[in-house]
Order: sequence, then C-alpha cells, then structure tokens
Amino acid sequence: MQRFHRSSVHYVVSVFTMIVLCIIAAASPAVADGYDDALKGIKGIRAIFDYSQGSPKMSNIIFGAVKDLYEDEATTSLPEKTQLVIVFQGPAVTLITTDRSNFAQKDFGELDKFHEMIRQLKRDGVKFEVCLYAANVVGVDPSTILPEIDPVGNGFISTIGYQAQGYSLVRVP
Repeated sequence: MQRFHRSSVHYVVSVFTMIVLCIIAAASPAVADGYDDALKGIKGIRAIFDYSQGSPKMSNIIFGAVKDLYEDEATTSLPEKTQLVIVFQGPAVTLITTDRSNFAQKDFGELDKFHEMIRQLKRDGVKFEVCLYAANVVGVDPSTILPEIDPVGNGFISTIGYQAQGYSLVRVP
C-alpha cells in the first residue's frame, strides 16, 4: 500500500509541475515567442506604416500580420498601449475607395475583406491616413475614400512627422 501511495504522490506532483510550467510559459509570451531581446526595456510600440502595396490579396495577408502585431500578447502586455498609424500612398490608395473600377470582379471579395479589416483595426485604435497627393496622381476621387481614413495633403509629411515623434518606420512597398 505504501508503494502505491508514493507512486500516486509522484504522479500528482509530476502533473502539477507540468501544469505550473504550462501556466508560466503562457504567461511569458515575449520570452516564449522569442521577443525577449527585441522588447527588452521598451515601454510600448509606436510605428508608422508607409503603405504602397496595391494588391488586395497581398494587403489582406500583410494587414493580418499588422492585426497580429496589434493583438499579440507580447505587445499588449507592454506598459504603454501600441500605437500604429498606416499612411496609404501610391497604388495602395486604390484599395481604400468605394470605386472598384481599377480591379477585376474576382478581386471584390478580397477588397470587401480588406475594408472590413480596416474598420476593425480602426475600432481597435489604429489610425489611418491617405495621401491626397497620391490620390490625385492615381486618379482616385477623395470623396470615395473610406470614412475610416483621414485625408492628409502629403503622406510624406505625415511619415516624417511621426518619425520625428519617435514612431518607427515600416515600409510596405
């Protein structure tokens, strides 16, 4: 009976130890995901995305990664809330308009998905801007731009200004 009792105790201790280790690993996402060096000593993330990618499908993939960055426990556990700004420039301006004349009908589903992702990220606190200079160059009527996106005269000025405020630049050509 004593042997059975000892092996039961060892089993319970082993299971308890595994549970504790799993809880510790889950509570330490920055270390578990390999961000311990990258996020060491920082209070929060502030980034400006210079976004020129004009493909709806590729934009959904890229914005999925942006959404992941914004929601990842490694960033949400930092003392300061993550601050992201995305400035649409160049061909990307055609993605954020209600006018779909620049796209084939097969792209409409991807555009709908992209517009919904923009709405969700906006609700979550991501700031969006569109360069009106680029809109003019690519022939987008500013009145057709999604309401979630704030117009600016020149996206380069915004990009430079946010960088001067300490935002990290992420270029998405």
